[in-house]
Amino acid sequence: MTRRSAELRLDALLRTAVDVIVERGLARTRTADVAAAAGVSPSLVFYHFANKEALLAQAFAYVAEQDLARMQTVIDSKASPTEKLAKLLKQLAPTGRSVSWAIWIDGWSEAMRVPELEKVSRRMDLRWKEALTGVIAAGVADGSFTCDDPVGAAWRINALIDGLAVQLTVHDKVISRKQTTEWVRLATAREIGISPNALA
Repeated sequence: MTRRSAELRLDALLRTAVDVIVERGLARTRTADVAAAAGVSPSLVFYHFANKEALLAQAFAYVAEQDLARMQTVIDSKASPTEKLAKLLKQLAPTGRSVSWAIWIDGWSEAMRVPELEKVSRRMDLRWKEALTGVIAAGVADGSFTCDDPVGAAWRINALIDGLAVQLTVHDKVISRKQTTEWVRLATAREIGISPNALA
């Protein structure tokens, strides 16, 4: 197997693993389930992953990295801090039963029991918070925002988004996406001293 074909096979396995995890959940996904869904032997799965925990952690990272790549595109853009923040809030917004949020929420739960998953989820989660902190700090520096604690503000905003995402994903129809979006915008605006309309 060439390096290129191995990379392609790994990508296909990770995509399949994500589909299986969304359907069965991280705790109930077996290596054999992923192999069967991919139409390959379990030995090929173990060629790429040392064990089930490594497979689950890498599948989680696969989804998270896609989210983070979209985030990085916003960070690297020439938009103003306010525009970047509005775009990041839209990307982070709770969306109900999406693949991304299903994996994140399931990943947080399993991270309490699976050390590999805890390390990956913590690293990925911190990257979101660091990006949000950076945008808020840039807005403070250029006078767009008023905030004495960009790090704390980023964590509080992120915590609100995460909590609302759990409610919206797990308890369908208890609150609406429109309501959660409005609450996040209001809370963020208060944290950085601007009008909520600026983040619309």
